[in-house]
Amino acid sequence: MANRRSQILAGGVVILALLYFAAPRAAAQQPGISQSAGDPAAHPPAVASYTLEDLKQMALAHNPTLAQAQAEIQSSEGRKLQSGLYPNPTAGYIGEQIRGGAERGGEQGFFVQQDIVLGGKLGLNRKIFERERQQALAESAEQRLRVTTAVQLYFLRALATQETVGVRRHLVQLANEAVKTSRQLFNVGEADRPDVLEAEVQAQQAQLALSAAEQDQQGIWQALAATVGLPNLPMAPLAGNLETFGSLDRATWLARMLEDSPAVKIAELGVQKAEAVLARARREPIPNLELRAGIEQNRELSEFSGKPIGLEGFATVGVQIPLFDRNQGNIEAARARLDRARSEVERVRLVLRERAAPVFQNYATALDAVTRYQNQILPRAREAYQMYLKNYQEMAAAYPQVLIAQRTLFQLEDADIVALENLGASAIALNSFLLTDGLEAPTPADRINHPVREIDLPSGMAGTTRQE
Repeated sequence: MANRRSQILAGGVVILALLYFAAPRAAAQQPGISQSAGDPAAHPPAVASYTLEDLKQMALAHNPTLAQAQAEIQSSEGRKLQSGLYPNPTAGYIGEQIRGGAERGGEQGFFVQQDIVLGGKLGLNRKIFERERQQALAESAEQRLRVTTAVQLYFLRALATQETVGVRRHLVQLANEAVKTSRQLFNVGEADRPDVLEAEVQAQQAQLALSAAEQDQQGIWQALAATVGLPNLPMAPLAGNLETFGSLDRATWLARMLEDSPAVKIAELGVQKAEAVLARARREPIPNLELRAGIEQNRELSEFSGKPIGLEGFATVGVQIPLFDRNQGNIEAARARLDRARSEVERVRLVLRERAAPVFQNYATALDAVTRYQNQILPRAREAYQMYLKNYQEMAAAYPQVLIAQRTLFQLEDADIVALENLGASAIALNSFLLTDGLEAPTPADRINHPVREIDLPSGMAGTTRQE
């Protein structure tokens, strides 16, 4: 009986140790999703694994918001072209005293009329829409950053769930081995029925936790595929390391955000556009030159020759006198819009500070957690687990102590993954100027841009995006 018990104990300890130390936490999984029949282009082929760069390139090629941003650039270029075109001439028929009466009179002919735009107004029109085009370019760059940031965030979340699935799958294996060992000990009289039931409960809890992690993995992958623009993208392992996403230069991040943020640049371009609109409004009172010329056939009889007078030419030149309407109202409105645009730059900077505050707080908290887990908590938990295994092998510790140490270790590894995800997500959001929604449509350049509003980031953080 003693030999039988020793064999069971030794076998259980060896299996537990091999299962734990043979599979690292970040071991790649091999998930997959079913595909329905359809257009092959809509169902990309499965690959061995994806890198972050692979998914970013897919998003840049297929995310529809980038095509929208490019269309806005083309639209603004068209408006700029149209705003600088000269007004079309007017051609028409002119006639006076057409029937002539007794004197066989009547004048009929044609004319051409052209307005000559003065005061450089067409050039100022082009300047306004050039600013709008620059805003569209800035919006496009912002949207590109928004899309790649969203892909990066979902990649981070998917990578975290991949590691969580690996940890929990490993824990299920250990829990099942614990059940097997407990039953063997019960059969030889070295364990009680409650010990077996406790091991079985632990195994069921581990299986539930694994199922929940796998469901999370499926959901996050679907969101990632949608952001990439390929909703039927087959699931495959991700090649990456959670610890590479948490980099943030704390000394310069705020200054860089306030100066280099696309939202600030777009607001500053709004000031330049408002200045151009005001300059154009001030030129509006300068009148255009109105030219009109033509030829007519005059059939009235000449008093000298008694014959019809024949062809005659005529011309008129005129200007509109800005006596009452000097565009005062539009000038005042343009000045007010300029004041608003200048205040908008300051508002955007303040909103960025406001939205960044909780994200940076989350970053600092996650950084402290990751540091403690990796430098203090996890090393101690692993050492305790190894010591309990050794003591159990030497019959100096009870088997439940091994199970408790094992469960504690895996719970801590789960918590470390969550902390790494929070750290990486916070750093990504801050380094990307809080632009996180890769499927939000870009704001058209001819509309007022509202660069930031609060949204939910992964792991419950607060971030920013634009309003329509």
